[in-house]
Amino acid sequence: MIRKLSTQERIDLQKRHKKERDKRVCDRIKAVLAYDDGYSYSEISRILLLDDETIRRHVEAYFKMHKLIPENGGSSGYLNKSQTAELKSHLRETTYLYVKEICVYVKTTFNKSYTISGMTKWLQSNNFRYKKPHGVPAKADAQLQEAFIKYYESLKASLNEDEIIYFVDSSHPQHQTRLAYGWIEKGVRKSEKMTACQKRVNLIGAVNLEGHQVEYQHVDWVNAESIKGFLEQLIASNPTAKMLHLIWDNAGYHKSKEILSFIKNKKINLHYLPPYSPNLNPIERLWKIMHEKVTYNRYYQKLADFTEGIMHFFENIEDYKPVIRKRINDNFQRLNFA
Repeated sequence: MIRKLSTQERIDLQKRHKKERDKRVCDRIKAVLAYDDGYSYSEISRILLLDDETIRRHVEAYFKMHKLIPENGGSSGYLNKSQTAELKSHLRETTYLYVKEICVYVKTTFNKSYTISGMTKWLQSNNFRYKKPHGVPAKADAQLQEAFIKYYESLKASLNEDEIIYFVDSSHPQHQTRLAYGWIEKGVRKSEKMTACQKRVNLIGAVNLEGHQVEYQHVDWVNAESIKGFLEQLIASNPTAKMLHLIWDNAGYHKSKEILSFIKNKKINLHYLPPYSPNLNPIERLWKIMHEKVTYNRYYQKLADFTEGIMHFFENIEDYKPVIRKRINDNFQRLNFA
């Protein structure tokens, strides 16, 4: 192979060597400079304590492709700018389960070969992380959601001091262990006991974002009758309020004639979320906090124990007020419908 480094290339390589922290790259630079000085592969290998074949690959990689970063370092130069942009665009649209599948795609599309470790480094250096996508309701309507947010802001701005807004919903936690991420010792396959029980606890809840007051009721079934009982409780808990504005979803019992008739002479005004919009109901975050404290990675042998754990959470809700104030607010999540 012809030695052909220009004076400027040598200067640039020497400068890079001084700044480079990756010793592997430093070895490659030294191999290229030494080869250009007239040293043989075997002589360079003895100096750098590497084998002849490795030195040959390093030198050829530089003179043919100007490549210095190891393949398992995900050289940004291995794919050119256009290919890199194309791959990044593809990965934004397609979620791969395995890195080896991305390697196959790159080989097929660009005729470039990456090892799994090399592609992993490439992904990390290009700001990709291995995580679950966030599910969104397929039938949600972005325009209706934006219209609701404007409506809510208008409602909030027009409230009198003796009016309160509550976000209301029901939840039905099943008597099951919910496995969740957590810090586990490396190399240890930690096990959690699981239940096959399908029984569940039925809850109705409401949260006021001003004082983060939480109202809840454990019921046998969530239906019009139990909803009426909960509304009576809500009214009793707010004796000085002249109007309670309740925001909830479009469940059948929320719109039933029985409920609409029930509230006629009550200090209750109902407001409905757009269809398929749990992201606009902050009480969903309360249910998540409940699961984090009660069901994640926890095993309850009996339904009674499971129920007790849930009720203990609500009975001691004041203990969780700091996290509730921090996480439950009307900073609504705008869904990405792309």
